[in-house]
Amino acid sequence: MRKISLGLFAIFTAFLIVACGDSSSKSENNTSTSESNASSNTLSSLDKIKSNGVIRIGVFADKPPFGFIDEQGVNQGYDIYFAKRVAKELLGDENKVQFVAVEAANRVEFLKSDKVDLILANFTQTPERAEQVDFTLPYMKVSLGVAVPADSNVSSVDDLKDLTLILNKGTTADAYFTLNHPDIKSLKFDQNTEAYEAFASGKGGAFAHDNTLLFAWVKDKPGFKVVIKELGNNDVIAGAVKKGNTELKDFVDELITSLESEKFFTRAYEATLKDAFTDDVLAEDIVIEGGKF
Repeated sequence: MRKISLGLFAIFTAFLIVACGDSSSKSENNTSTSESNASSNTLSSLDKIKSNGVIRIGVFADKPPFGFIDEQGVNQGYDIYFAKRVAKELLGDENKVQFVAVEAANRVEFLKSDKVDLILANFTQTPERAEQVDFTLPYMKVSLGVAVPADSNVSSVDDLKDLTLILNKGTTADAYFTLNHPDIKSLKFDQNTEAYEAFASGKGGAFAHDNTLLFAWVKDKPGFKVVIKELGNNDVIAGAVKKGNTELKDFVDELITSLESEKFFTRAYEATLKDAFTDDVLAEDIVIEGGKF
């Protein structure tokens, strides 16, 4: 009996040694993981981007000439031109940027949920949006406009009350008419292309959007015209980062300021916007250099 007891004691002792060793191993692994997570959490926003080797920038894929995908599947436009420069200055290569397609209505959410690092998507700066994201210095001027068929007699907002107004959800045009003219019947679409197609196909008698977008859209469409060229406030387009991400905001602000010396945004206009507008639209009507407005 004593031999059996000794045998059982030896087995129990061996089990304890293995269990303790396994527990120690798990503890070490958990400590290692915690240290790794802590190290990741202590990285600054710029260091995280550099560690990833790419900056994720939210852009439009369907708003020419500001952000769109060309026939070769390549991102193009005024915002894209700037996005590449951001990547070049931050990571040393303009191609180290991951373009993430966004819609007007989800730009804020994409920043809040860390799906992107920066938004450069024709983003009009407003007090309401500034409560949810941090805007960089501006790089473009913008106002609201209204387009109608060429044979329309519309000349003011009052004339829209008997029509259906096409709107793109989440835009400043959507916010403006919802707040100031709730009596005007509207038809809203998530995607920019859907809104344009609805208007072009006659589903609405007018289309409200950023005037810069409308100027470009009607240029080669004689069946339409921009009848209200400025509506509401004269606003600005700016980049946006997640609320509290002061490091990335400061980096972009400093870059915008430094680019004034080379007239970067004027060159961006010449490369991406000039051919999209009629000759009466000038670079100084659109661009902001050095963030000065």
